[in-house]
Amino acid sequence: MRRGFTLIEILVVIAIIAVLVAMLLPALSGARFNARVLTCSARLRQLGVGVELYQHDYDRTLPQALGPGFDGSESIIGALFGGKKGELPFFGIDEIGAERRPLNAYVVNTVPPSDDADGPQRMEAFHSPIDRGAENTGVPIEGLDRTDSMYDLVGSSYTLNDHAPDGDPTDELWSTLVPPTGGKMPSVIDPTRTFVLSTHTIYTFDDGTDREMRWFGDGEIRANVLFVDLHAVSSVRVPPEHAESAHTTPGYTFLPRPDWIERYPWD
Repeated sequence: MRRGFTLIEILVVIAIIAVLVAMLLPALSGARFNARVLTCSARLRQLGVGVELYQHDYDRTLPQALGPGFDGSESIIGALFGGKKGELPFFGIDEIGAERRPLNAYVVNTVPPSDDADGPQRMEAFHSPIDRGAENTGVPIEGLDRTDSMYDLVGSSYTLNDHAPDGDPTDELWSTLVPPTGGKMPSVIDPTRTFVLSTHTIYTFDDGTDREMRWFGDGEIRANVLFVDLHAVSSVRVPPEHAESAHTTPGYTFLPRPDWIERYPWD
């Protein structure tokens, strides 16, 4: 006569399965996150191909667009380089959509035919799957002082290297790869070290504050980075300094050349 399992035996098996699941879940969660990080880097490379094609057509000029400043005059707004219409009511970010963001035509097959047509359109190439927004956007407007998505706030999870971090919340003291009045990218001494595109997290400590963009976890700030030579690196550490020491790190540099800050502005 076959004997069935006792209640105690079944409970023991269930307990063992529960322990195994508890051990495996963190590993599975980590694997899913690593896959999102790799997808983010792949999208950076896709944008890099678009940047290379754009520079070929526009003679070493990075994608750039004019937007309204606080004084009403137009100036180069780095956030408008590509992506979709954002939510931020400054610099044309909530007015200038996919049609007028210059990199888009070099990245996607079909750009929405007007700025008002990109509401439901997802410009996925500009959306990082690890984008967790910012706990402190620096915007003194209720509802915009924090965000769950930089992609939704400004239209892209990625940013151009258009200025070096500084402690001034009202002005960018040192332009880098995009001249303040527009034009060609300056000559870069080491294209393997100077980045051209990155996740927004690389500017976490800009303007003398902590934007709290902890996309890679609650520990160190990190960024996915695409360099001028178009190779990408994942999870590069971003140091928490606000001064010049943060301009060049073991993983990357904002500067076209080492003496960029000392001799700025360049002719």
